[in-house]
Amino acid sequence: MTIKTFEINEMENGSIQPGATQTDFIKEELNFDIDPNKPLEKAVLNEHPPGECIDILGNGQLKKTVLKKGKDGTRPNRSDICTLKLTGKLKDDTVVEEYEDLTIQLGDVEVIQGLDLAIALMDVGEVAEIEVNPRFAYGSLGKEPNIPPNATILYTVELKSSQLEEEIEILNVNQRKEIGNKKRERGNWWFTRNEPTLAIHCYRRALEFLLPIENRTSSQNEIEDTTTDAELQALLEDRTKVFNNLAAAQMKIQAYDAALKSVENVLSCQPQNVKALFRKGKILIQKGEHSLAYQTLLQASKLEPETKAIQMELAMLKEKNAKDAQHERNLYRKMLGTHKNNTPPKNSKKENNSSSKLTWRLIGGASAAIVAVVLYRFIL
Repeated sequence: MTIKTFEINEMENGSIQPGATQTDFIKEELNFDIDPNKPLEKAVLNEHPPGECIDILGNGQLKKTVLKKGKDGTRPNRSDICTLKLTGKLKDDTVVEEYEDLTIQLGDVEVIQGLDLAIALMDVGEVAEIEVNPRFAYGSLGKEPNIPPNATILYTVELKSSQLEEEIEILNVNQRKEIGNKKRERGNWWFTRNEPTLAIHCYRRALEFLLPIENRTSSQNEIEDTTTDAELQALLEDRTKVFNNLAAAQMKIQAYDAALKSVENVLSCQPQNVKALFRKGKILIQKGEHSLAYQTLLQASKLEPETKAIQMELAMLKEKNAKDAQHERNLYRKMLGTHKNNTPPKNSKKENNSSSKLTWRLIGGASAAIVAVVLYRFIL
């Protein structure tokens, strides 16, 4: 898309006149509230001549320079399948990545975030230089074996082709399994890099491919009818793996309700899945459901009694449950007036003794006074 001046514009009576920009058209006709001065929107709306450097995010952390112009109007959309020729270098010109025909699905973080954003601004046939700051590359972890931590990477990228993704419904079970597991593995990669949000995105996309298709046309049924029970079972097992991993990533961002739904999806198919039981127990602890958590972890412990992580969680939970039970007993005692704090304090005995002594002294003094009066009268 471009922000060039159109030759025609819609008038009040529905006719067309010169002078409109694409920005005006998007605002007025599509009702999109865009700001052409924002860096990313400016980069998307404009065409850029070779040699012009674009600061895509406006903060200097992702820059793109066109080296060779591509075919106008051929920018890929999200979920398009893109084929790239790519070379990545460090600032000292050390080549750290090189691909002749790298195929990715745009928007599914199958490459680093900086490339995912920049490739969406390229036309087919375009060659561009893309400078990616560590934040949108490999960050503080780097990447084995040759990308050090906090490295800025300079990529030379050619967008060789772009095509629409195939509809999932027309893929056979093996194709869906292959794509789904590729996305699951990418999710695992992001998870190990402590990027749970990106991992969740990959896992959710994987689940879309690993779900057996139910509502099929007759032509699709012919494809599906060739699927064996063993293949469907394998697809189901891969799906449970994704749900288990998805739960772990959701726990990382403290989305405990969503994580509980994920493990329940696993346990509905595999009630004795120890990983799912263990994660369910930990989720229930976080939700404050300690009694149910203990029962769940106890079930996992019976299945794998040698697993130390389960035993540790059970021990901590048992201690916590004991403290909670004691606290409840103390509350009941307090409510019934039998709490230990209602018993007389230790020094109350001394106070009682002192009171008793004082009483007897008063009685003794009164008796002495009466005796004196009687003797006085008797003597008189």
